[in-house]
Amino acid sequence: MMKIDNLDELIRMALREDIGDGDHSTLACIPADAVGQAKMVAKQAGVLCGTEVGQRVFQMVDSTLKVSLLKHDGDTVAVGDVVLTVEGHSGSILTAERTALNFMQRMSGIATETHRMVQMLQGLDTKLLDTRKTTPNMRLLEKYAVHCGGGTNHRIGLYDMVMLKDNHIDFAGGIEAAIDRTRNYLKAKNKDLRIEIEVRSLDELQRVLDHGGVDRIMLDNFDTATLREAVRRIDHRYETEASGGITDATLRSYAETGVDFISVGALTHHIKSLDLSLVKK
Repeated sequence: MMKIDNLDELIRMALREDIGDGDHSTLACIPADAVGQAKMVAKQAGVLCGTEVGQRVFQMVDSTLKVSLLKHDGDTVAVGDVVLTVEGHSGSILTAERTALNFMQRMSGIATETHRMVQMLQGLDTKLLDTRKTTPNMRLLEKYAVHCGGGTNHRIGLYDMVMLKDNHIDFAGGIEAAIDRTRNYLKAKNKDLRIEIEVRSLDELQRVLDHGGVDRIMLDNFDTATLREAVRRIDHRYETEASGGITDATLRSYAETGVDFISVGALTHHIKSLDLSLVKK
């Protein structure tokens, strides 16, 4: 699993949100000394993700709980597969249950959808990218889930790559000004960041090609015919990325234009969680 420095704090916040001043349902009817076992079962086929996060949730609720991972991140699961088992204080298992499931179901849903779309590109060189359209404070976990599904992570945030989108260009005074100001800024700050610029037409693309100074060109909301022409004009001088309005029905046809990357925001912001359930063993 990728290193996530604030993982414990994320889990603590999630547990505080859920437990508040106590899990009164459990406290009311489960004896403090009761012990038991439970298993997490897949109720839907998919790609698993978040096993170590779920394990950490249980152990942060009660460090004496014993969690055994039977499946791991990136594994495919079928209906009925046991993902993990947990044993120890029954009350602790019940208190941790929903938070562990919330993390794992969402992460597995992202991994499953990513895998499905990656399979649609099989045999082509185009890579599937995620975006910054993520749940606040969950970005690293959601991008890790994309990775587990076979997708490729785009920039993590605003700090690790420059992306000059339409508003940056408009406010800067045009394509050439945006590129020049960016390159001057990076030089002044001694920062080695890659530069991507968005274009909305073949005319804008030609201005970028004439000016240069970028690493990747995002071709936004191009139809496939125009995208194919754009890729031909760029001719491998810069990396190419297609974005905007690409659906299941059009994904492969966009990839067949020869574009290097296709970014799909829906991978993280329009996803259905994978159905997992914790049951008494």
